[in-house]
Amino acid sequence: MRTELASRLGVEYPIFAFSHCRDVVAAVTGAGGVGILGTTRQSPDELDLDLRWLDANLAGRPYGVDVLFPASSIGEDLDELRATIPVEHLHFVRDLRERFGIPEPKDPEKYSHSGDNLIPTHARAREKLEVILGHAPRLMASALGPAPPDIVATMHDRDCLIVGLVGAPGQASRHVAVGADIIVAQGNEAGGHTGDISTLVLVPQVVDEVAPVPVLAAGGIGDGRQIAAAIALGAQGVWTGTIWLATVESDLEDEVKAKLLAATSRDTVRSRCLTGKPIRQLRTPWVDAWDAADAPDPLPSPLQGLLVRDTLTGIFDHRVAGVMGTAAGQTIGTLTEIRRARRVMDDLIEGYIDGSKRVAALLEM
Repeated sequence: MRTELASRLGVEYPIFAFSHCRDVVAAVTGAGGVGILGTTRQSPDELDLDLRWLDANLAGRPYGVDVLFPASSIGEDLDELRATIPVEHLHFVRDLRERFGIPEPKDPEKYSHSGDNLIPTHARAREKLEVILGHAPRLMASALGPAPPDIVATMHDRDCLIVGLVGAPGQASRHVAVGADIIVAQGNEAGGHTGDISTLVLVPQVVDEVAPVPVLAAGGIGDGRQIAAAIALGAQGVWTGTIWLATVESDLEDEVKAKLLAATSRDTVRSRCLTGKPIRQLRTPWVDAWDAADAPDPLPSPLQGLLVRDTLTGIFDHRVAGVMGTAAGQTIGTLTEIRRARRVMDDLIEGYIDGSKRVAALLEM
């Protein structure tokens, strides 16, 4: 699996693992891949602690960070935006809290000043970037649009590669135009923010669009045979996420891990109910409520996040299990047990070898 990109990064396997948990990031990098830390759930101080820990524990092996620079947003002044939330939406969320028995968050102030998981803005991304500049990631990913040119230049000066995530042809060229070094073609099978084109269709189009810039395939990849398929499509590696939720190292709540193991690939849905942008996530009664005929349309980003953040925080603060969920892709249908991250890596590699041998054997017939 020594693609040109793997050789450039000095890793054994071009398997990139996105996770909000630093332990998963470290485990994947330690097993020969590249862990990518999502930075939206930590305050700047918490992010600094996580990155210090990664720098100390990875001994120079490469890891990355994922920062959200939204290409489309209705504004950045959150106080002004909050005042524009329609009364209808406020009443609807109040009714959901009563229906599902969701208490108030334990510490609302903490989340109003630190967590931007549901409320991505450029100001908050730049605040996180100031922390990142004190550390040594090898890659920085931008998932909701191209990173600003000044940030690209700053990271390139630090020998940090820029990764752009895209969900449709045409988007990749815009990332490359501002200096992206790697493109992730993410099909709609993926968890999190996704478009509506499948991985199998999207990847070869993006490969052709930006060649010779390396492309990683993402979306529904949880098996080594899919990695072999991605390489056959012209990708130089894969970007994975959902499979790391069901690992020993993952800090995902046990209640949600149990739901993932019980779910099939039909138990995820793309919904704008979390951030105002389409996110593939585990289906829960909360998500279904937003899809009901009497529900108001989710608000645009970042208004929807402002509307629901405290309620979702209350769900997890108080472990309201019935409505607990997570962003997750269709590969949840393959998750049957909690494994250590290194075993997941081993299984991916073995599956890739078997799949590649099967194709090679056909060429020899």
